[in-house]
Amino acid sequence: MPKSDPLHETVPALDSTDGAGLLMIPLSLKIRSFRVRASTIAIAYFHSQAQGGFRSIPDREYSQASFVKLVATIFVRSPSLDETCMVFLRDKVNSLIAFEVIKRFNDPILGLKFLEFSKLNLSVTHSFSSYDLLLRSLCELGLHDLAELAFDFMKSDGHLPDYTLLGLVINCFVKAGKIDLVKKVLAQVQGVVWISWSVYNNFLNELVRQNKVTEAICLVKEYLALQSPPSTWTFNILIKGLCRSGEVDKAFVLFNDMGNFGCLPDIFTYNTLISGLCRSNELDRGCDLFERVKSSGYCTPDVVTYTGLISGFCKLGKMEEASVLFREMVTSRIMPTVITFNVLIDGFGKIGDMVKADFWHKKMESFNCLPDVVTFSSLIDGYCRSGEVNLSLKVWDTMRARHVAPNAYTYSILINALCKENRLHEARDFLTQLNYSNVIPKPFMYNPVIDGFCKAGNLDEANAIVAQMKQKRCLPDKLTFTILIIGHCMKGRMVEAIDIFNKMLGVGCTPDKITIRQLVSHLLKAGMPTEAFRIAKAMPEYLQLGVSSFRKAIPLRMKMDIPVAA
Repeated sequence: MPKSDPLHETVPALDSTDGAGLLMIPLSLKIRSFRVRASTIAIAYFHSQAQGGFRSIPDREYSQASFVKLVATIFVRSPSLDETCMVFLRDKVNSLIAFEVIKRFNDPILGLKFLEFSKLNLSVTHSFSSYDLLLRSLCELGLHDLAELAFDFMKSDGHLPDYTLLGLVINCFVKAGKIDLVKKVLAQVQGVVWISWSVYNNFLNELVRQNKVTEAICLVKEYLALQSPPSTWTFNILIKGLCRSGEVDKAFVLFNDMGNFGCLPDIFTYNTLISGLCRSNELDRGCDLFERVKSSGYCTPDVVTYTGLISGFCKLGKMEEASVLFREMVTSRIMPTVITFNVLIDGFGKIGDMVKADFWHKKMESFNCLPDVVTFSSLIDGYCRSGEVNLSLKVWDTMRARHVAPNAYTYSILINALCKENRLHEARDFLTQLNYSNVIPKPFMYNPVIDGFCKAGNLDEANAIVAQMKQKRCLPDKLTFTILIIGHCMKGRMVEAIDIFNKMLGVGCTPDKITIRQLVSHLLKAGMPTEAFRIAKAMPEYLQLGVSSFRKAIPLRMKMDIPVAA
């Protein structure tokens, strides 16, 4: 077997002190036992038993541990086993021996290989203990595909997991995002193995994370027919999913149903609903629910409750009401968090009141809250909105001095603002800084600078930025291509514009009507009607436009091979 095979490093070779080796090796070969292939050893033992040709130690005199070590060594050291050795192993290896061999390996991957080998070649029906050991190890290591294989073998051997192992396996598959597999497993064990709600809740959380809220609700309805009623935690997961997807009214239907299942809403339930209402601009309903929390007698508003409602006021520009609510929160001895301050700073920044925004920024220190990247980004955005880009750059410098790393949003705000003031080279410098940061670049960070240089007629610089994008593995998007096509058209570089257009189609990026009409129009003005017609012909394929759109795009009433004057 090649030296690179990890199997060679798992189990030590037999030597003359190995009891299992003594069992199988003729006395005349003991000195060189470590050089004898395991299949040869097994054959020697088999012949010694069958023909009496060698001295061997009777079965009762050797231990099970020695035989387990022998089987492990045979499996690891032999690339292939002949039929004589296979007969020997079929006769001697049972589920108990197999479990001990798997345990001896202390390696779930190698253990699963042995389980598969012994199941298929030695006709061993493995015990529940073997599967329990392997599945737990594979799940803990995050080896989801191998865990799935082991689970399939387990079912074929007639075993089902108990409720603890089932929970572990399902959670493993949930983490891997194997939604269909989880459904399949649940369907196979429903009514046979008790499934705890915690297992179901983990699965529901994953469904909600993948925006499959309807599936999550259907799963709960199916489960209710077979198991005990859901918990408040279950309702909270579903309500959270509905609120995130903007279906607040459906969330309230579930909220109103909680009592029918003996569940009381907790503060997490109320916080989720209040935040959902505020995101949907239903602030009045959010305030009503807030009052309901305060008068409920069993729930007390916390910092998340207040912050959610403050965020709702800030979103609608009602900053005075937000400030009043903040003071009420502090008076109630509920301490604000960094998130609370960030919401207020961002709210004042968006209405252009940077004096108040800076006031709340300075107030953070008195509550032992340190500004984070969101704090600084909100301040930078506020100053940029107010046209004070130089002040935003000072905030940037303060942020870097405090070793707070900017994120993609921070870069984007400043780059956009600098481009609007035609400070393209400064914006270009920020793109260069990206090369030395951990921020994953996105096209929206590059597009304003590319657009700026294209409008300034500096196409070479724009193309250089596109090349820099590609070096950072940031692919141009639809807007990038559109900017470049129009920019090259405006400079009369039609061959390059066509080439960019073809690249756009080549990567599966669909141009819009404006892009194609601009390109066609410039091609006609440049005296390139054939190319204009070819591109216009592609319009139905990529834009699904009708005949009328062709006529608008190409206002020609002549043969396409006759040049049109500029």
